[in-house]
Amino acid sequence: MSRLTRTVAAATTAAALMLVGACSGSDSTDDKGGDSGALEQVTYLTSFGNFGRDSYAWVAKEKGFFRDAGFDVDIKAGKGTGAVIQTVSGGKAHFGPIDLTGGLLQFGNGEAKDFVVVAAIQQRTMAGIATVEGTNITTPKDLEGKKIADAPASVVRNLFPTYAKMAGVDASKVTWVNGAPQDLMGTLAAGTVDGIGQFVVGQPTIEAVAKKKAIMLPYSEYMQDLYGNVLITSTTIAKEQPDMVKRFRDALLKGLDYALANPQEAAELLKKNVDSTNVDAARSELELMAGYVRSSNSGAQLGTVDSARVAQSIAILQGAGALKQTLDPDEIIDFSLTPKA
Repeated sequence: MSRLTRTVAAATTAAALMLVGACSGSDSTDDKGGDSGALEQVTYLTSFGNFGRDSYAWVAKEKGFFRDAGFDVDIKAGKGTGAVIQTVSGGKAHFGPIDLTGGLLQFGNGEAKDFVVVAAIQQRTMAGIATVEGTNITTPKDLEGKKIADAPASVVRNLFPTYAKMAGVDASKVTWVNGAPQDLMGTLAAGTVDGIGQFVVGQPTIEAVAKKKAIMLPYSEYMQDLYGNVLITSTTIAKEQPDMVKRFRDALLKGLDYALANPQEAAELLKKNVDSTNVDAARSELELMAGYVRSSNSGAQLGTVDSARVAQSIAILQGAGALKQTLDPDEIIDFSLTPKA
């Protein structure tokens, strides 16, 4: 790939954004961003490993949506909400999806800063606890006395105290152990833990790995107003390159739309890039995810974020004692960069 035809003029900005493409797009989100053939180098993180639920980024790359928008995108496996926030806000990646509730918790409790939301991926949270038959877990209360594995930065793990309070679970009676994203399902299948933190659309993949029926405990049963994953970038990129953000946002959402409409092809494209992919499970994940991406109660454009719903999510977290300080939606979401309803 050729280098960008324009670079950041200020040396301080360039140092802070080593990986940020300095070429700013025009006012139109259809602009290719630079001279013909000159693509901006962008690093994108998936939310959590490389499962079917994240295949839309690979679709956007393989179908040429990123290229048409002026980008050469390097897709790397993310390690959960906390890690994605840290990497993006630290300037080591340009974009990545995080669970909005996890972002609210980290931002509102002073654990993270310097990132903003620019689009929604899922209109409802997919966070939950997964187990399999034989663990004697069928209700949230059954989690007491059990061992659950997840990555320390996972939104499932960090949101659990709030979920436990709302679901009537004594969180102090649940033991959490650390687990890497790629190892969680194998750990559950081996029986070394009773459950794992997992997005509910992971059910087909769990069953493929564990060879047992999966049992899912979705957080959305008790926290229905919470968004799922959202796309973030750093505050610096959002401020200095808003048109580049819109071009990337639109290309990614185009990949999301295509993946949901063509789950089999999307799963095969993921397999092309990630050899360990189980195509059937990846396709099933996308089919399950469709209901979370588009709200069944509105015809809102893909990727939109509603300020009132975010405020309600904040109120839920504050009511559960999970937020240490008050938080306004505008502090974490740049509504000038989110798709319009």
